[in-house]
Amino acid sequence: MMKMKLVKINRKYILATALALFLSLSWVGTVSAETEQTNSYLALEAFSNSIADIAETVGPAVVNIDTVRMVKTQFPSFEDPIFKRFFGREFEEFRRTIPQKGTGSGFIINQEGYVLTNEHVVRKADKIKVTLSDGREFDGEVIGSDLTSDMAIVKIKADHLPTVTLGNSDELRVGEIVIAIGNPYGLQQTVTMGVVSAKGRSIPTGIEGHIYRNFIQTDTAINPGNSGGPLLNTKGEVVGINTAIIPYAQGIGFAIPINAAKKNIDDLITLGKVRRSWLGVYIQEVTPEIAEQFNLKEAKGVLVGDVIKDSPAEEAGIKRGDIITKVNNEEVDSPGELQEKIRDIDIGKKANIEVVRDGKTINFIVKIGEMPTVEEEGSEFPKEKVFSVQTGLKVEAVTSEVAKELELSWVKGLVITEVIPGSSADYMGLQRGDVILEANRIEMLSVDEWEELINKLEPGDTLLLLIFRNGRTYYVPIKVEKID
Repeated sequence: MMKMKLVKINRKYILATALALFLSLSWVGTVSAETEQTNSYLALEAFSNSIADIAETVGPAVVNIDTVRMVKTQFPSFEDPIFKRFFGREFEEFRRTIPQKGTGSGFIINQEGYVLTNEHVVRKADKIKVTLSDGREFDGEVIGSDLTSDMAIVKIKADHLPTVTLGNSDELRVGEIVIAIGNPYGLQQTVTMGVVSAKGRSIPTGIEGHIYRNFIQTDTAINPGNSGGPLLNTKGEVVGINTAIIPYAQGIGFAIPINAAKKNIDDLITLGKVRRSWLGVYIQEVTPEIAEQFNLKEAKGVLVGDVIKDSPAEEAGIKRGDIITKVNNEEVDSPGELQEKIRDIDIGKKANIEVVRDGKTINFIVKIGEMPTVEEEGSEFPKEKVFSVQTGLKVEAVTSEVAKELELSWVKGLVITEVIPGSSADYMGLQRGDVILEANRIEMLSVDEWEELINKLEPGDTLLLLIFRNGRTYYVPIKVEKID
C-alpha cells in the first residue's frame, strides 16, 4: 500500500513540475522573441545612422561641377540667300556659336582646392563652375586630365577645405555595401546605396577601339550628373569614382577603382598628364586556334601581333609572333594581365620578359619606356576584286597604285577588297582595306600563292592571317568555310 501511494505522489509531482516548466519556457520564449525583435530594430537603426553619418561626414567634400562649352552649329535658315544678304557673314558666324551646358560631380582630395573628377565631365569646357555643399561657388581650372583613365583634376582658389579619405579598392568584395554621393540631374548632395555587383569589368568608352578596364560594377543608383562623384565603403572611404551607366538599364553602374586613380593623381597635378609604362607591342589573346597554328601545347601566354618601331620591345629584340609567357618570372595568360604587370613597373626600370619563339623559350631584358601619344587614321580601298569563296574574302595583290592609295611604305601582300557578310572573316572583324601579309605563317606575295594555300585546306580548318591595318599588324584566325 505504501508503495502505491508513493507512486501517486510522484506522478502528481511530475505533472506539476512539467506544467511549471512549460509555462516557464513559454514565458522565456515570449521574452526571447521580444528581445530579438528589439535587437533587430536597434541593429537596423545603428546601420541607418552609420549611413547617415557617412553622408554627413563626406558630403561637404563632394562638389557640383557645371560646365559650358562653346560649340558651332549650323542653322538651316543661314543657307537662305535673303537671310545672308540682310544679316551678312559676320552675324551668321556669331549665331553659329552656342553654349552647350553640362553637369557632373567631383570630390576634394586636399585642402588646397584640388578636385578629382572624370575627364569626360570637363572635356573641352570653356568655363567651369564648382559649387560646394555650403553653396559657395568658384571658377575651376583643369590642371591635368587623362582620356584613357577618364580622370581629371580641377583646381579652385580656396583653402582649408573639407576632404575625403581614399580607401583601398582592392579590398572590396562582391556583395559589399557601397554608397554614392553626387549631383544626378543637377540635384545636389544626392545619396544612394547599393552593393558591389562585380569587379574587373571591361566596358567600351564610346571612343573607337578604346575600352575601360577593371571597373567596379554596382547597383547603386548612378544617373547623369553622378559622374565624377565618390563611391564609398561603409567606413566612409572613397573606393571608386562613379563614371558610367548603361543607358536604359537599371541597377548597372560603373566606377573607376580608387587604387587605379591613386597611381595617376600626382602625375595629373604635377605634369598635367599621366605617364604610363610602355613595352611597345600590340598584343592579343592566344586562342586555341592560334595555339594550334603556333604548335603550342595549350592556349597560354600573350601573342605579339606587332612591335612598334624604336620601342623598348624592339630595342630588346622582341619580334612579331613571339608569345609572351612571363614578366619578371610571373606568368601572364591574357593581354589584360600583361598590361597590368607592365603598368606596375616604373618607367626606366628593367624587366625580364620571357617569350616562346618557334618552340624555344627566350628571355629578354627590356628597359621599360614612357608611352607616347599615337593617333591612327584610316584609308580608302581599291575596287578590283579576285574571289576566294573558302575564306569569305575577296583579295587582290598590293600593287604600286594600291600601296600609294593605302599609304603603304612597301609593295607586298594582298589587300582585302570585300568581306562576305556572315562569314567567319566578317565575324572576326576583317575589313576592306586590310592587308594580308602572311597566311598560316607563310608570306603572301601573290594571289596565286594565296589560292594554292587555300586549296590545300579543308572546310573547318583554321587559317591564321597576319593583318596590317592603320599602321600595325595583328593575327586573326578564321575558319575555312564549305563552298556552297
